[in-house]
Amino acid sequence: MMRKIFTPLAILTALMFAYAPVMIANALFESTMGLVQKIFYFHVPAWFAMFTAVFVCGAASAVYLFKGRPEADRIAVSAAELAVLFGVIGLVTGPLWGRKAWGVWWQWEARLTMAFLLELTFVGYLLVRKYGGPGAEKLAAAMAIFGMANVPFVYVSVNIWRTLHPQTTVVPTLGPGMRGAFWFCVLAFMLLFALLLTLRVHLQEQRATLDELYLAEEDGAV
Repeated sequence: MMRKIFTPLAILTALMFAYAPVMIANALFESTMGLVQKIFYFHVPAWFAMFTAVFVCGAASAVYLFKGRPEADRIAVSAAELAVLFGVIGLVTGPLWGRKAWGVWWQWEARLTMAFLLELTFVGYLLVRKYGGPGAEKLAAAMAIFGMANVPFVYVSVNIWRTLHPQTTVVPTLGPGMRGAFWFCVLAFMLLFALLLTLRVHLQEQRATLDELYLAEEDGAV
């Protein structure tokens, strides 16, 4: 089913990203930050996609860790790579916005620090899988579950500690002149995530099939 709709969804996603600058340009200006606030329309959706990738990775890792299903492990590693990708987008766009809004590129406050540590957790996940040796997949799965458990704390940190970062009330209180552009961008990023995850899982499946063929050839040669 996904293969049949993949191409139309890919075209739709490309068109949405092409039209997103128009939506953002036509959105109302924020009263205090002005033009720089429009980074918000890519910054926050990137974190939406990152958190989604983290939850997919964590859930798939739990299935792999407790059920031993290889297909779950393929989904987990694919989602982990996307978590790192979208996390980088969030960590790059955030300082660009912060430099103008706060006067500094980076501030070691609760939300930023915890988000950075979450990104490092999944960078560590990928490094463990690549260089950890035998059994590294299960250790990495435990790291993914740990990372998934940290997402709620990253989200509510701005409501618990006084920080420079805006609280979680920003998105629910968006005005009509901003709401449409914001959710349009969120949908574009989520579609991009779904498409990239599908491609990455398919690549993992092809690699697994290739490994099986190599093993079968070696067994035949012996």
